[in-house]
Amino acid sequence: MRKAFTQQGFRRLFAGLSASMFGDSLMLIVLSMWVKSLTGSNAAAGITFFWLALPSLAAPLFGLYVDRVRRRPLLIWGNLASAVAVLPLLLVRDAGQVWLVYAVAFLYGISFVVLPAGLNGLLKEMLPEESLVDANSSLATIKEGFRLVGPLAGAALFAGLGGGAVAVVDALSFVAAAVVVASLRVPEDQPVREEQHWWHEMTGGVRHIADEPVLRHTLVSLGLAILVLGFSESAIFAVTDAFGKPVEFVGVILTVQGVGAIAGGLTAPRLVRRLSETGALALGMSATALGVLLIAVAPALWLVLAGVVVLGYSIPVVIIAFTTVMQRLTPGRLMGRVSTATDVVLGTPQTLSIALGALLVSLLAYRVIFAIMAGVVALAVGYLAIALRGKLFAALPPSESAEPLTATSVETLVTGTISPGLAEVSLSGLE
Repeated sequence: MRKAFTQQGFRRLFAGLSASMFGDSLMLIVLSMWVKSLTGSNAAAGITFFWLALPSLAAPLFGLYVDRVRRRPLLIWGNLASAVAVLPLLLVRDAGQVWLVYAVAFLYGISFVVLPAGLNGLLKEMLPEESLVDANSSLATIKEGFRLVGPLAGAALFAGLGGGAVAVVDALSFVAAAVVVASLRVPEDQPVREEQHWWHEMTGGVRHIADEPVLRHTLVSLGLAILVLGFSESAIFAVTDAFGKPVEFVGVILTVQGVGAIAGGLTAPRLVRRLSETGALALGMSATALGVLLIAVAPALWLVLAGVVVLGYSIPVVIIAFTTVMQRLTPGRLMGRVSTATDVVLGTPQTLSIALGALLVSLLAYRVIFAIMAGVVALAVGYLAIALRGKLFAALPPSESAEPLTATSVETLVTGTISPGLAEVSLSGLE
């Protein structure tokens, strides 16, 4: 990861991003915990993540506008808008106002579409291809590192002062990120709007994915896995119930997940370089299946937590490998649209998965649900291996449409900026 930090601009950007990541680590677990405490319903708590994932269905429309604007102003105003978006939580008092929690989750979901799209485009301009995996790994590692303290701190703050206090801290973290971004001076040209019908322009990311076989197959495989991983958003509360633990114990589970995630983030660059991006992705998804299976069959809580550690390890490996595939095989002018197009491909099954999981948790034992998840993820790994036909561990081919680094893009690396990073990851996988 040290290669990325040799650039002074990236160090500063990394520091700014860390502030908003910490706020996210507090808030995202509290949203579902809050609903659970107000309603007593595992399904209602799981539906929180449905609203969080729903904006991804309109992601290509957001991506169209991301590619039309300069990234620094987008990230400044996006952070400030995100800060304002969480403040309605200060009004929540009882179960009759759960809709406010859902509304904030929906607005948070929009933030998770727009800001990472801007980030991916910025990293594409900032870094040479060989450093992308290091940058992605450093961002994923710090975010997962916050899982060691964030969920527990969020749960403690929620239990002691209520969800409103968490909302204030989260809003301040977004403001801090915006201030850091605003303090940087980034020479940016106004993006040139393509002279074509808006529909053709908006779907440019989808067409690129369809024409790039490696990107297409990795995305299909990941989408198949996410089709079931969203079940855990509701099922995790059934796990805590089964072992007689309070709702706040979910914070402990996510902290344990963070232990594995830090290890995954630190070792991902080595795995990618040794196995290739797609090989590391397959390995990470295999670990996901193993971790979920351990949770399904574990007779004791400590074995459940062991499965959570394995699952935690797998998540940053999968994210880093896939993000690097996407960045390397996509030209900078399309990065916003490709990034948001992947949000649709991954967000649609995730949204369906979360909604179905909220239903299944009332019909099936959590062990059955997690066993189904393990089986489908294993099938997704098999699909990827078959689709790439012996090229799973081969180096990525150069993209025909990839744009070479220019003096301007190198200059952007030194003076560039960043915003809330990779899409939030929880026990459900990719969000």
